[in-house]
Amino acid sequence: MGRRASRESAMKLLYQLEIQKTDRDEQINMALEDESLTKNDREYIKGIVDGVYEKTPVLDGIIEKKATGWKINRLSKIDLSVLRIGIYEILYRDDIPFSVSVNEAVELAKKYSNEDAGAFVNGLLAKVSKSDVPQETSISEIDSE
Repeated sequence: MGRRASRESAMKLLYQLEIQKTDRDEQINMALEDESLTKNDREYIKGIVDGVYEKTPVLDGIIEKKATGWKINRLSKIDLSVLRIGIYEILYRDDIPFSVSVNEAVELAKKYSNEDAGAFVNGLLAKVSKSDVPQETSISEIDSE
């Protein structure tokens, strides 16, 4: 299938999960049953979906901060899914170059959203960097206070 198609499948699944908030695990399992998916495709899709789900508060905080004048609830669910994947890849996936994450997100936005979405996604993702990852406090740091 390839990474591009797997990313597109992950985006569709995240969009679906955003619309249908029930039976998350069942929806993921059904999506991964597709016989055209290879083991690598399944691992990538599941990794992206699980990672985005786990980091949604961080990702949404970054979107709110970088999308000047926009609130999360005003973004289309497609744009939100695309942005979450793009930011997740930029911040947490070292195997994917920044430019690839941005380009792929822009292409998904152009394909599935409105005519302005590609430029919006490109502009927002261009503002994201590894320094946007919140620093987690370790237990030893808390104990030393």
